[in-house]
Amino acid sequence: MLRDNPQLVVEKLKIKNFEAAQLVQKVLELDTQRRGLQTESDAILAEQKQLAAQIGALMKQGLKDKAEEAKAKVAALKSKSTQLLAQMEDAGRELESQLVLMPNLPCNLVKPGNGAQDNEVVKMGGADPVLPQNALPHWELAKKYDIIDFDLGVKITGAGFPVYKGKGAKLQRALINFFLDCNTAAGYLEVEPPVMVNQASGFGTGQLPDKEGQMYHANLDDFYMVPTAEVPVTNIFRDVILAENEIPQHLTAYTPCFRREAGSYGKDVRGLNRLHQFDKVEIVRVEKPEDSYKALDEMVAHVEGIVNKLGLKYRILRLCGGDMSFTSAITYDFELWSAAQQRWLEISSVSNFETYQANRLHLRYRDSEGKTQLAHTLNGSSLALPRVVATLLENCQTADGIIIPEVLRPYTGFDKID
Repeated sequence: MLRDNPQLVVEKLKIKNFEAAQLVQKVLELDTQRRGLQTESDAILAEQKQLAAQIGALMKQGLKDKAEEAKAKVAALKSKSTQLLAQMEDAGRELESQLVLMPNLPCNLVKPGNGAQDNEVVKMGGADPVLPQNALPHWELAKKYDIIDFDLGVKITGAGFPVYKGKGAKLQRALINFFLDCNTAAGYLEVEPPVMVNQASGFGTGQLPDKEGQMYHANLDDFYMVPTAEVPVTNIFRDVILAENEIPQHLTAYTPCFRREAGSYGKDVRGLNRLHQFDKVEIVRVEKPEDSYKALDEMVAHVEGIVNKLGLKYRILRLCGGDMSFTSAITYDFELWSAAQQRWLEISSVSNFETYQANRLHLRYRDSEGKTQLAHTLNGSSLALPRVVATLLENCQTADGIIIPEVLRPYTGFDKID
């Protein structure tokens, strides 16, 4: 694609506010260099083969001196070939190091924009909550009912690591189980992956080399704490060729998630709004390219169904280019209306990565003709817990307690936090 239409790549990446002209030029120069070395190497190998055939014939004819000359030429060519192969490997590594700096291209539905203010609201749902007088934000409710202890988390670890207690802990567990049950009922296979991954896994899904600064790194073992279950679950399929009857794949997983959130500060990070460790349930799909946008619509509808069951006011956004991730071709965000804070809180991102991750993962499938093709990968939060809990506490508060949504009561074992 870069060879055939480099300008299209440059223009597409401008939608993501990424200036790619110099990078594209560098990639094409390295590609030309590598292919030139390949052509030269192929010519030398062909000449070696021809000379090798001649040596046998010359020996049979008794022309030993000419045979020895040919052997000397072959030795020189082998030496030259070894040098060329080393140069090709260097050029290939340099080419790869430049290619991985290039973000995924946005799909045609994505509009230009500089940030969150330019995202498109595609749908709104749910009713405005009715709050009591002097309604409290969730961090004050958590303290009032002794269900989340932020100060204790600071003592044990640091800011952004809350301790859930009593009905707060039960609410966490209830939401995780509820989300997983919704997902498995929709046909997703539940898996429980590791919460630490190696560098190859981080590279495969695109967190590395883009987001080292946001990931917690265990230096001694060179492992990374997962920022999302997307990473270990999608890497189940790294270096895999799926048979035609093995695609699509639908998986779901719960994991704690770990993010450094460097540079986060101010009112937007109070309470549960932004944490370093939080719980999240994820859905991941591997699809044929022709089916992936239908799958994306199904995932968005599925997440919307879960939010509707909770009875919370929400909106769905299609992200503009400037607010999208490095790896995504298109992303829909779900936000809940936090009535006490009077602001929208993101609880889910649902994305199609097309072949971007599959290319890095070497994730392929065999089509009906037996040919291998790159698959499309998709993932979505269903859902991230902290801001769901924050919104539930705030929007469901009454003068004498917090009412638990009816759908969660079989999971919590109680209908009110008081």
